[in-house]
Amino acid sequence: MEVEAPNGMEAGTGTETTDSQGTRKGFFSFPTSNHHASHGWRLIPLLVAALVLIPVGTVVSSLFTPTGEVWQHLAETILPDLLVNTFWLALGVLVGVTLLGVSLAWFTAVCEFPGRRFFSWALLLPFAMPAYVTAFVALGLFDYIGPVQTALREWFGPDLFWFPNVRSRTGVIIVMILAFYPYVYLLARNAFLTQGKRSLEAAQSLGLGRTQGFFKVALPMARPWIAGGAMLALMETLADFGTVAVFNYDTFTTAIYKAWFAMFSLPAASQLASLLIVIVFAMIILEQQFRSQMRYAEIRQSARAHLITLSGWQKWGVTGFASATLFLAFLLPVAQLAVWTTHVFARDFDQRYLEFLWHSLLLSGFAVLLTCSVALLMVYAARRHPSRATRAAVRISTLGYALPGTVLAVGIFIPIAWLDNQLSEMAMQLFHMETGLLIQGTLATMLIAYMTRFLAVSYSPIDSAMQRITSSIDEAAMGLGLSGWSMLRRIHLPMLRSGIFTAATLVFVDVMKEMPITLMTRPFGWDTLAVRIFEMTSEGEWEQAALPAVALVLAGLLPLIFFMRQSEK
Repeated sequence: MEVEAPNGMEAGTGTETTDSQGTRKGFFSFPTSNHHASHGWRLIPLLVAALVLIPVGTVVSSLFTPTGEVWQHLAETILPDLLVNTFWLALGVLVGVTLLGVSLAWFTAVCEFPGRRFFSWALLLPFAMPAYVTAFVALGLFDYIGPVQTALREWFGPDLFWFPNVRSRTGVIIVMILAFYPYVYLLARNAFLTQGKRSLEAAQSLGLGRTQGFFKVALPMARPWIAGGAMLALMETLADFGTVAVFNYDTFTTAIYKAWFAMFSLPAASQLASLLIVIVFAMIILEQQFRSQMRYAEIRQSARAHLITLSGWQKWGVTGFASATLFLAFLLPVAQLAVWTTHVFARDFDQRYLEFLWHSLLLSGFAVLLTCSVALLMVYAARRHPSRATRAAVRISTLGYALPGTVLAVGIFIPIAWLDNQLSEMAMQLFHMETGLLIQGTLATMLIAYMTRFLAVSYSPIDSAMQRITSSIDEAAMGLGLSGWSMLRRIHLPMLRSGIFTAATLVFVDVMKEMPITLMTRPFGWDTLAVRIFEMTSEGEWEQAALPAVALVLAGLLPLIFFMRQSEK
C-alpha cells in the first residue's frame, strides 16, 4: 500500500526533495506554521555575534581614528616599555610552559616511576590556583623582608648578592609558568597517551634510540596538542592583569587600567586596548596557520598499557622533578595561605568578608544563568540550522575568551556610556527630567562583559553533549508533534544535564577568579573576593589577602574535581 509522504518527501526516505513551488525540503524541515519561529532560532547566533562584535569593533575602531596627542604621549612615555615587557613575558612563558608541560606529560604518560599514578592527576592541581595568588605568595615568601631571605641572612650574613631578585621579569615569568603549565601538560599528555610505547618501538625499528625517537617521532606527532596548550597559556599571559599588577611589571593590561583609573583618560585606554587586540588576533591567526600545515595520525589507545620502566637514578630523578613542580606550583602556596589565614582570621574576618563572598557568589550565579542560557540557545539554534552563516556567527560569538578582560571592559564601557547619554538626552527632551546613569555602574554592564568573555567556556561542553544526541531522537520527537521550545524543554534539556552542569561549574569558577572586568566595571562599593585580593596586594598586605585567596582556591578545586571524576569514568 502506498503512503503519501508529507511536505513533498518521498515515503520511506530521508532524502531532500522539492515541493510544488520548488522550495527545498529536508528531513528536519518544519511545518509552515513554524516558519517565523524557525527564523527566530536563526537570529539567536547572529544577535549574540553582534553583541560580541560591539566591544571588539569599538576598540578596533579607535585604532583607525587615533588621537594624535594621545598616541604621541603614549609613544614618548610608556609604549616602548610595554612592547618590550610584553614580548619578553610572552616569549619566556611560552618557552617555559612548553618545556615543563611536555616533559611532565611524557613522563606521566609513557614512563613508569614511583608515584606516577599520583602525579598524573596531582600535576593538574595548579589549575585551581589563580596566577595572581601564586604571585603574591611568591613575593611574600621570597622578597627581601620575606621569611626565606630573613632566614638566609641569619645563617649567611646580611650580604645575599647571590640570591635572585624575585621582583624582576624572571620572577614574573616563573610564576606564570607554574600557573599556566597545566594547559600544555593536559593536552600533551592526552597526545602521548594515544601513542604509548609504540611510537618509540617504531623509531627503534628505524635504528633510532629513545631520545632520538622522542624528538623525531613522538614529539612531532604530538605537536597539534602541544601547540593548542601553548596557545591557551599564551592567551592567558597576554590577558593577565593580577600577576603583573602584583609584581608592578607594566604590560598592556596594567597600562589600560592605569590610563583609565589613574590618568582618567578613556581615549588612552582605548588606544592601548586596540593595540593589544591586534596582537591577540595576530597570535590567533598564526596559530591557525601553524595548525593548518600539520598532518598527523593517531594510534589506538590500547597502547596505553605499554610503559617504559625507569630504573636507578632516572626514576628517582623524575619523581623529584614532578614533586618539585607540584610543591612550588600548588603545595607551597596553599600551605603559606593557610598559615597567613590562621594569623589574621580572628582579627580580620568580619561582616565585610561575608559581603565579599556574597557579591562573588551572586555575580557568579547570575553570570552562570545568563551565559549558559545563551550558550544553550546557540547550540540548539546551530543544531536546527547548521548553515554556514550560523557556524560563522557561533565562531564569532566564542571569540571573547581570547580577549583580555581589560580590553572587554573598555570595549563595553564606551558604547554603554554613549547609550546612557542618549537615553538621558531623550528623557530630558521628552519628559524634562534627569535620569542620571541608567546602565553604567550597574550589574548589567558586568554581566554583559562576563557573558562575552566566558561564552566559549560554556558553549563547548554544552555543544559536545548535544553532539551525542542522535538525529533519530529528534525525528522521534517530531513524530510526536514536538518542535522548537517544546523539543528543547522536554527532550534535549534532560539529556544535556551533564554538559550544562560542566559549563555552569567552569563559568562559575572563572567569574569568581576574574579580576580586571570586575575592577573596571563594578558598581561603587561592590567589592568581591578578587577585588579584595587586589586591594590588599596593592598595599603589600599579603596576610590580609590570604583569606579571600583561600576561598578562591577552594572554588577553583570544584571544576577540577569534577573533571577528574569524569575522566575516570
